[in-house]
Amino acid sequence: MSSSLSMGGLASTRLVLVRHGQTDFNRDGRLQGQVDIPLNAAGAKQAALLAAAVAENPPDLIVSSPLQRAHETARAIGQACGLEVSTDEAFLERGFGQWEGLTGDEIRRRWPTEHAAWRDHREVTGLDVEDRPAVGSRVAAACRQLVADNRGGTVMVVTHGAAITLAITALLGLDANEFRGLAGLENCHRSVLEPLRSDPDGRLMRLLSHNVGPDFI
Repeated sequence: MSSSLSMGGLASTRLVLVRHGQTDFNRDGRLQGQVDIPLNAAGAKQAALLAAAVAENPPDLIVSSPLQRAHETARAIGQACGLEVSTDEAFLERGFGQWEGLTGDEIRRRWPTEHAAWRDHREVTGLDVEDRPAVGSRVAAACRQLVADNRGGTVMVVTHGAAITLAITALLGLDANEFRGLAGLENCHRSVLEPLRSDPDGRLMRLLSHNVGPDFI
């Protein structure tokens, strides 16, 4: 993935956002948020498959969320590519406060009003649930800085489902509370973006591919 060329012949910077491999919470339909749990056996296999695919065309830099499910996935990729992995708390998953570790049905039964607000992309108050726009801004800002610091290269960020969806929404210049046209990534799938050259402020990006599986290079 290093130093691809744009249609104009100039070096194009690429941002690759990768969701971590499967955990037991993923398998059981539990909301993870910032609970720090490892990959399960299926997730480790997914990470190995993704690592082998990425090694065919490696990035220049790998940065990970510090949560172990993301870091384990990133380390597998880094080992296959001969790259060190750094971590950045800006890439933590969206915090879900009192809901972390619960299933959707459990949340709906205990907090029906707040659950309805969550599903309707409205702010949830009083439960320490991180606001959608705040997550998008947090992750997108860190992505923009990495892209600015690595012009002409490919930056890979290994992070989490909600963090990725909300970051892409922000990087496309869309409203995190209103826009619903972006499906979430599956485990060990990835999306690729590049800076939007027509944006004078250098804040916007365009989405080149989304939810690409580990078996595609």
